[in-house]
Amino acid sequence: MKISFNELSVVWFLLDHGLSGVSTDRVSVPVMEGDSVTLHTGVETKHQEDIKWYFSGVRIAQISGDLSFICTNVQCNEGTERFRDRLKLDHQTGSLTITNITDTDSGEYKLKIISSSDSEKIFSVSIDAVPATELYETKEGESVTLDAGVIKHPNDVMTWYFNETLIAEITGNQSKICTDNQYIKKCRDRLELDHQTGTLTITNIRITDSGEYKLKIISSSSRFSVNRVKRFSVSVTAVPDSSLSAAAVAGVVVAALLLAAAVAAGVVYRHRHRHRRSPTAVPQNEENDNDDGNSPPDPKDLPVR
Repeated sequence: MKISFNELSVVWFLLDHGLSGVSTDRVSVPVMEGDSVTLHTGVETKHQEDIKWYFSGVRIAQISGDLSFICTNVQCNEGTERFRDRLKLDHQTGSLTITNITDTDSGEYKLKIISSSDSEKIFSVSIDAVPATELYETKEGESVTLDAGVIKHPNDVMTWYFNETLIAEITGNQSKICTDNQYIKKCRDRLELDHQTGTLTITNIRITDSGEYKLKIISSSSRFSVNRVKRFSVSVTAVPDSSLSAAAVAGVVVAALLLAAAVAAGVVYRHRHRHRRSPTAVPQNEENDNDDGNSPPDPKDLPVR
């Protein structure tokens, strides 16, 4: 059976736009637990469209062109608690934002735009486990490099925080160290930011640099945007000062010599005191000198029978 060119064109159209005649676009969206993701409609509402969002066949958000009806999650479906307080709908574009995403949020999100030319988009959201806080242990005076660990795209915005204080940022190809806070005043020229990768290096690190460092990454495309957070914990330990000044060394030597002399003097004194002669005692050698050998024996010396 032969198929004419016109018939083949109809088949191609149906395969490309779906049997219903509605064009369908599929987008893969990889995110991590805790991220925020925005699914873009790619349109500006002209008060003529109805925009509806579905998750697993359940309507979760809707906006009419004239803004007469707007709902998200619970308002759209009473009793639905899955996304409570985590859905935001852009009134200008109808784009949908899901905050603090969890593993139960993975699946297909369908966007229906009802207008003069209906269209559909399906966003397939896959979620990976949240990365653990990266731990860094170092000693004073060393350098620590906190690796962003991502491939930076030209439109990415990257911001670094130390204990919730902004310390550095990259916008496009522009990077800067924020110098208007107390931490930077203490760090001075010890922070280095790689604007190609977003990696942050702290040189000549100090005890006061211990704490939590946080990197926020906003990656945007025409189809979706992802807000991601990486955490780093830095612990700095003190290095004992093994070097003493010349004066300190001399002082230690003098103190040791004085102590040794005092100990020696004490030993000599005790030795002499122990052998000092008593004033009433008669030296043994003097008794021997006065004995001429003719003196009778001392009765005390005779043996007792």
